[in-house]
Amino acid sequence: MAIAVAIWLLVPAAAGAQGFQLLEATIADVHAAFASGELTCRALVQRYIDRIEAYDQTGPSLNAVQVVNPRALERADELDASYAESGPVGPLHCIPVLLKDQVETRDLPTTYGSALFDGFMSRRDATIVVRMRAAGALILAKTNMGEFASRYVGSAFGIIRNAYDPTRNPSGSSGGTGAGIAANFGMVGIGEDTGGSIRGPAAVHALVGLRPTLPLVSRFGMMPANPSSDTLGPMTRTVRDAALLLDAIAGYDSNDPITAYAVGHVPESYAAGLDPEGLRGARIGVIRESMDPKTDPDAEDYKQVRALIDRALADMRALGAAIVDPVSIAGLESAQRAYVTNNFETERAMNGYLSEHENAPVRTVRDILLSGVVTPWRARGLINVVGRSTSDRGYLTILRVREELRRNVLVAMADNDLDALVYATFDHQTTVIAPDALTNANTQDAYARGNNRFLSPATGFPALTLPAGLTGDGLPIGLEMLGRPFTEAKLFELGHAYEQGTQRREPPKTTPALAP
Repeated sequence: MAIAVAIWLLVPAAAGAQGFQLLEATIADVHAAFASGELTCRALVQRYIDRIEAYDQTGPSLNAVQVVNPRALERADELDASYAESGPVGPLHCIPVLLKDQVETRDLPTTYGSALFDGFMSRRDATIVVRMRAAGALILAKTNMGEFASRYVGSAFGIIRNAYDPTRNPSGSSGGTGAGIAANFGMVGIGEDTGGSIRGPAAVHALVGLRPTLPLVSRFGMMPANPSSDTLGPMTRTVRDAALLLDAIAGYDSNDPITAYAVGHVPESYAAGLDPEGLRGARIGVIRESMDPKTDPDAEDYKQVRALIDRALADMRALGAAIVDPVSIAGLESAQRAYVTNNFETERAMNGYLSEHENAPVRTVRDILLSGVVTPWRARGLINVVGRSTSDRGYLTILRVREELRRNVLVAMADNDLDALVYATFDHQTTVIAPDALTNANTQDAYARGNNRFLSPATGFPALTLPAGLTGDGLPIGLEMLGRPFTEAKLFELGHAYEQGTQRREPPKTTPALAP
């Protein structure tokens, strides 16, 4: 079996005559370099650590990484020994992962972006951590996140900065993973998406970010926000790497019963069917209507975003897709309302989660607020969930609106015979970080202006963000594809064909290759 896997690793060799290049390297590149003897796991891990040291707290000071795994090099040596003896441990052999610090690891602190949890050590590993390690992956670092899964600041670390322009925000709350993967601090990353926290940072960092169908990936070992829309997913520089990472983490987990809905819907491999001709014959519907009432169609940056989205649609058409433009969805405006007004689930979910940890510094949301540690913006948000519950009558309205929206999306796709819907992840560029972002509960930074991310969490349907290119001032724009439930393989197929046909990702100039 090890020999067969080693042969498979040799197939996609992409290092070429110039040898292995770390910047923008893919899983295939790394595995080819291992197979040829050009690279060891230790050397790979050390080079990523060097980049974190050079650019995270110095240089552009992205502040993406919370903690580097102190045993990373020791684990790399173990993986090298295993490789020499019997070949790769699994399909993610020695793939360094940047893990959002919302996900538990028994050997690294888990802070949730809050100084309140400084030094907190969980006594368990999250299911996805267990699965990634079984596939051979190495948890290189935990990444900074918006405190308790909101925005891009936290009392544990301060402010995460955008890798393309450190004066601007990295989106949130998986901003550390987004900035870290964009800056090549690791090979692949894990984000968490309640209302857009994978796709937002992916969009503003020219990354591929997948919010999976809600029951596809286990949330066990992850602090919840709103369980009816919380999910975990990959953040990578290529579609193939996202598919390979999803291969490792998707599927049923008895510790998260909702994943039982995924049984029978997980293919043998999400990566196996990728084809550069995958857009040929596909039907793609375009949502032109903005889902954010604050969107300004007269703004200059809106026009720049629209030009890149229109170019992406033209590219898809040239690659063989039929573009249905526009597609109207009844009640589309309810997506934002269904998400934003749902503050009924959080307190009970967080309290239940905290009760599972005897060594947690607090037991309830009220304790968190009374600590006085949380940043003002996040404290204001948490105050709004106290005393609310899913037994409140208002929660029935949320459930009704969601179901109507699901039906309306499916009707629009059926009426137009669509494989996917596409739209801009954001209708505006990411904005400049306000001077009082850490201290003002009402900071005016226009965060997430032009936000179109709520359709996926409001319906529970999967959505894939892809790089659509850079604006004239060098800021990435994301194109989002939404599909029917459990159509991640189709989204990857379409996204891979678009990616291969356009090559729109460009790495940030702030974090160039280090001198050898």
